[in-house]
Amino acid sequence: MEYESLMTAPWSHGTFWVFIAVVIFAVLFGRKILTPVMGALDQRAVTVRQSLDEASRLKVEAEAMLADARVKRAEAIAEAREILERAKAEAARTAAELKAEAEQRAKARERMVHERIAAAQASAVAEVRNTAIEVAIAATSAALRSGLSAEQDAALVDHAIAEVPTAFTRRAA
Repeated sequence: MEYESLMTAPWSHGTFWVFIAVVIFAVLFGRKILTPVMGALDQRAVTVRQSLDEASRLKVEAEAMLADARVKRAEAIAEAREILERAKAEAARTAAELKAEAEQRAKARERMVHERIAAAQASAVAEVRNTAIEVAIAATSAALRSGLSAEQDAALVDHAIAEVPTAFTRRAA
């Protein structure tokens, strides 16, 4: 049935005339419609091309910035390592200095303690001598005053020697 319409003349059908109208419309108004449409498409193509150029330029800048950032990061890491090594060396040097200073102070204190001990010993020896001399003088005075014999004199000296510790306690008080 549909094929019967193809056997007849094409101008006898409405489809033919619609087609002719569209062709005439396209011929008459096609340029007026196509010119702005083509202009808009061309403008759009220019805009897209500019955007692509801008994007590629930004990409190149971003890659350059990334490379620069990587270089700066590597430099910063190297500098941080160098600072850390210097700090460790400074800490080791400071520790060695403090150790040497502590050893010197310890030796100085030890020397002072030995000097104090030596001074205390010398003082004690001098005190013992002085006390012994005083005891001997007192015993001699007593012996000379009383005119004692040698045995009595020896007993008096022994007695004076026995009093030396008590003389120290009396002197300390």
